[in-house]
Amino acid sequence: MANILYLVHRMPYPPNKGDKVRSYHLLRHLMRDHRVFLGTFIDDPEDVAQVPALQAICPDLHIERLNPRSTKLLSARGLLTGRSLSETYYRHAGMHRWVRQVQSQHKLDATVVFSGVMAQFAIPLLPDVPMLVDFVDVDSSKWGQYAPEHRWPMSWLYRREGARLLAFEREVARRARQSFFVTPNETALFQSLAPEVADRVSAISNGVNAEYFSPQAGSRSPFMDGEVPVVFTGAMDYWPNVDGVCWFVEQMLPLLTQRWPQLRFYIVGRNPTAQVKALAGPQVVVTGTVPDVRGYLQHAAAVVAPLRVARGIQNKILEAMAMEKPVVTVPSCADAIGAGFEFGVVRAATASEFVQALDLLLQSPDKASELGHAARQFVLKHFSWEAHLSALDVWLTPAHAAVAGEGSS
Repeated sequence: MANILYLVHRMPYPPNKGDKVRSYHLLRHLMRDHRVFLGTFIDDPEDVAQVPALQAICPDLHIERLNPRSTKLLSARGLLTGRSLSETYYRHAGMHRWVRQVQSQHKLDATVVFSGVMAQFAIPLLPDVPMLVDFVDVDSSKWGQYAPEHRWPMSWLYRREGARLLAFEREVARRARQSFFVTPNETALFQSLAPEVADRVSAISNGVNAEYFSPQAGSRSPFMDGEVPVVFTGAMDYWPNVDGVCWFVEQMLPLLTQRWPQLRFYIVGRNPTAQVKALAGPQVVVTGTVPDVRGYLQHAAAVVAPLRVARGIQNKILEAMAMEKPVVTVPSCADAIGAGFEFGVVRAATASEFVQALDLLLQSPDKASELGHAARQFVLKHFSWEAHLSALDVWLTPAHAAVAGEGSS
């Protein structure tokens, strides 16, 4: 058993959104064989009530609270220092003090960092405590994608953030024992952007809890009789999700409702922004937080993930597949999962292709059911959390305790 410092940018409980699902399962995996000291932040007041449950899972827990509004203002210091705003957002003296205290009282064997910005708390421990970094996605590239979708000055700010964050990511990866990304495509992208660390970067895929996300006999439908529900799930304060549902409502829904007058689009997820709430109307339902998303997935006529600016493996797609639902999504998300039409992942690159794909599924419920069953079987075979996360274990063994150049300045 090793002493592992686990640093996570957002409290990994409850596992109710993409990054928290992955960080939660990584925590459970690490705790299986090691003592874990978890340092994390809370930026959502709703999570405060969940602290006792997380403490029961991981007793060695330290949490710092962030006020998103004031912290965003303070992160503007990055504009003066030349640092990325993401890194500056998470600068916190209290977290640094706790990390030093843990190291002084317990001999740490390794640090596992979830999200590159948390590496700032692990770097001072190098080279005595080696660092593994789960970047998940190439976040710097996402900022670059956002820029063309916004006007100046936000376009300038996003481009700047992409460049500064990439410089930080490269420095972190250079000092890490090993770095991980969620898909081979994300791994290859980072290797092209940081060729100097190409041999110390690899992929660890997401998984899905297929026991929890499984169709339940007798499950009650949340939908009204006679309607044709098309469902999107996700955190609705995340800009790629916001962009996706706006795209769907503006360009696809009018065409679909001409063919299917009873169709209603359900946007299911917490913290909808004002832009998302404004979409609500006779044929659009914005639910906000729901106690259980599974009923919406199980009883949906179709599930969509029209994510124009998201990459990597989307948990929302895996969860729908596990619930035996085919999913219509963009090619980049389909490629990340590695499943085609025969396994319930229907590719659509344009609004017209989304309409055609949904029309096919809605016209052929038996075919949709067949694809949904194949989707679940694909998930069961290829997306076990334990199988994927076990790839991390080799880097926590003593055999990797002295990697040449590790932690060098």
